[in-house]
Amino acid sequence: MTSPWYKTVSSVFGLRPRIKGLLFFILGVVALLTILSPLTSTSYEASSTGSSTRVPNIYSNYRRIKEQAAVDYLDLRSLSLGTSLKEFPLCGKERESYVPCYNVTGNLLAGLQEGDELDRHCEFEREKERCVVRPPRDYKIPLRWPLGRDIIWSGNVKITKDQFLSSGTVTTRLMLLEENQITFHSEDGLIFDGVKDYARQIAEMIGLGSDTEFAQAGVRTVLDIGCGFGSFGAHLVSLKLMPICIAKYEATGSQVQLALERGLPAMIGNFFSKQLPYPALSFDMVHCAQCGITWDIKDAMLLLEVDRVLKPGGYFVLTSPTNKAQGNLPDTKKTSISTRVNELSKKICWSLTAQQDESFLWQKTADSNCYSSRSQDSIPLCKDGDSVPYYHPLVPCISGTTSKRWIPIQNRSAVAGTTSAELEIHGKYLFHCIKPEEFSEDTQVWRSALKNYWSLLTPLIFSDHPKRPGDEDPLPPFNMIRNVMDMNARFGNLNSALLEQGKSAWVMNVVPVNARNTLPIILDRGFAGVLHDWCEPFPTYPRTYDMLHANELLTHLSSERCSLMDLFLEMDRILRPEGWVVISDKLGVIEMARAMATRVRWEARVIDLQDGSDQRLLVCQKPFLKK
Repeated sequence: MTSPWYKTVSSVFGLRPRIKGLLFFILGVVALLTILSPLTSTSYEASSTGSSTRVPNIYSNYRRIKEQAAVDYLDLRSLSLGTSLKEFPLCGKERESYVPCYNVTGNLLAGLQEGDELDRHCEFEREKERCVVRPPRDYKIPLRWPLGRDIIWSGNVKITKDQFLSSGTVTTRLMLLEENQITFHSEDGLIFDGVKDYARQIAEMIGLGSDTEFAQAGVRTVLDIGCGFGSFGAHLVSLKLMPICIAKYEATGSQVQLALERGLPAMIGNFFSKQLPYPALSFDMVHCAQCGITWDIKDAMLLLEVDRVLKPGGYFVLTSPTNKAQGNLPDTKKTSISTRVNELSKKICWSLTAQQDESFLWQKTADSNCYSSRSQDSIPLCKDGDSVPYYHPLVPCISGTTSKRWIPIQNRSAVAGTTSAELEIHGKYLFHCIKPEEFSEDTQVWRSALKNYWSLLTPLIFSDHPKRPGDEDPLPPFNMIRNVMDMNARFGNLNSALLEQGKSAWVMNVVPVNARNTLPIILDRGFAGVLHDWCEPFPTYPRTYDMLHANELLTHLSSERCSLMDLFLEMDRILRPEGWVVISDKLGVIEMARAMATRVRWEARVIDLQDGSDQRLLVCQKPFLKK
């Protein structure tokens, strides 16, 4: 409904042109002063707290303020003209599976080559019409977990029958294409030499008796490169491990899209020219089974990127059909990849631990002194310390060797990342003390918040008599919510609360690039996470998340030159039909967010937490826009 204030503004601006122009000017000045006031306050506080406080970059802040002021003024002008609450138009069919920042044709025209054109390049993204992405005509709401892990609607993913049939014997053993469904074999042992046997083989190569003992060996997080259709990841999830599938952008037959449709953690990530958006020493295991990467090219920088994200004592698993004919390649070429990797491994302090059939397993050294005892022709060490990578160029050196987080995976606690000693290490990494009391208080806050959220996620909230936070929900969503994104995750305690309360959901914990980098804490706790700049689109396909959560994200982004309209359209793009959005922020920000939610056609309701603060919740649900 249109607010009385909105009607008043519309009627005022319908008077005379001179008055209209004068009001435009006044509103523009007010918007500019509103934006300038935080900087004035910050500058005053900085000057009054002593010389130890870092002086802000005035020129950079001024440029950002000018750009943001222009955006806010135009939004305010749009509001005054009565167009603010107008819904965004629906996109055409060509945008149904559109992923921004992956335009190979545009990248080639920009002069990129040698694989770089296949990588993520938001800087070349042309501004497109602002519109709401519609689902395909035959899209259906995914089945509930865990049934949705094994059966997906074929109309929800962009894969053709020909692509399916040409995907190889491994795929056809694991998938069946029926009339309107794709069925994946469950982990019932019916597949000869299948996923369970493969996982057990890897466990034996590590020296374990069973794949159920991975956690005992310190393996909890696995970066699965080129994950196929997610069957290995699905098995690891059943073992209560956290796999993250990364694969290149694919217009059709996407591995990432299929994995997410099955409710498995995944995102677009390329091994071409840039570092992955993870800090050094992030994963316990990196897995590549026929992932199509030639590891010894580019001066071994691709292998060095694996080493960068691998934790001390972690494992690299390479499964490649070296003993079987593959196309017209000579045998010498087929066997050279694993041999070449083994030669390079000696220069980066890896050791070949085991080999069975077509699988090779290397272990990264747990002793940082190994690097000083290598021969002089070895690969040099980087001088990056604990830098924060965000799609930086690949580097021809070994990273992380001087990190304060150099802790072998076998030495980590059962609840890694949360002990007092480990919080102290992370505090040194962040140059900010993290007290156990702070972490414990944050944990309690999200335990309580999740109970409130879960009781609110029902269509009843949009009725005239919404339930209050904490009330029991007669129709709880339970396993309707599987893929969750926490857009400003901090320590990952929403993720922790979901696990404690037995919700069948996983969380992509996103840490904004300009916020305090707490991603190492999240990854060390065994959760999925990634760095991201919310002024850019997220590297995923449309309709891949059931719930988006944003705690004080909009307030954080107010200091960035981000468009709120573009952010909400991006949230709508990655949210599934009938999916949920929960935004927690200050009252003024929430009111602005509610107006944006109306423009993207979401049902929205503001919830007063009744705790005496100006914090509010905005609970939204995306409708299923059928054609």
